[in-house]
Amino acid sequence: MIKIADVAKSYHDLPVLRGFSLDVEKGEVVVIIGASGSGKSTLLQCINGLEPIQSGRILVDGIEVHARGTNLNLLRRKIGIVFQQYNVFPHMTVLENVALAPRVVLREARRTAHARARRQIERVGLGDKLHAFPRSLSGGQQQRLAIARALAMEPQYMLFDEITSALDPELVGEVLDTLRMLSDDGMTMIVVTHEIGFAREVADRVAFVDAGVVHEIGAPGEVLDRPREERTRQFLSKVL
Repeated sequence: MIKIADVAKSYHDLPVLRGFSLDVEKGEVVVIIGASGSGKSTLLQCINGLEPIQSGRILVDGIEVHARGTNLNLLRRKIGIVFQQYNVFPHMTVLENVALAPRVVLREARRTAHARARRQIERVGLGDKLHAFPRSLSGGQQQRLAIARALAMEPQYMLFDEITSALDPELVGEVLDTLRMLSDDGMTMIVVTHEIGFAREVADRVAFVDAGVVHEIGAPGEVLDRPREERTRQFLSKVL
């Protein structure tokens, strides 16, 4: 599981996370919603060890992410992360993009890495694009390529940071369908998104984050339809 306990994170004198706590169980999908600047993206980067924290603890399967002796490169094999920007290599084909990490990080032979990559490319519905270059793909296809690249390391957890916010509306559905597929496969996921319909359909729990803390958390029907907190109601009135 992922355990986040009383985490504080600041950028210089600006507090971003203010005692953030959240537990995510294996196989669970937790969708995080909230206004821009509430700390959602920073949280994901702290879970993955990309950003340091000032206090508190983040544990992944009992391993403390920010402990001095933690091997972050090894831990990150368990935790895939996909950002709003695709960050794919334009000079590589789809197959080469996805096979790169297994070849470099896991030191797999080319044939083994390519077989691994093909499985994940087909999994996200891009099996007919193996030898295409990113420039020939739509935004939704490039985002699915980014997801396949993260899946190539066979992580146990996936973090998604507003991966549909840069897409045209008609392309959002194909990316969300990929997340639904991962949910059906039992992948543990933390998804930061503004797609309330997706949260309602796929999330086991929805967390509303405000000012760097979990303001309200519960089943989608509770948080989205019957929020307890006034701040949650104010936010939802603007996005629904």
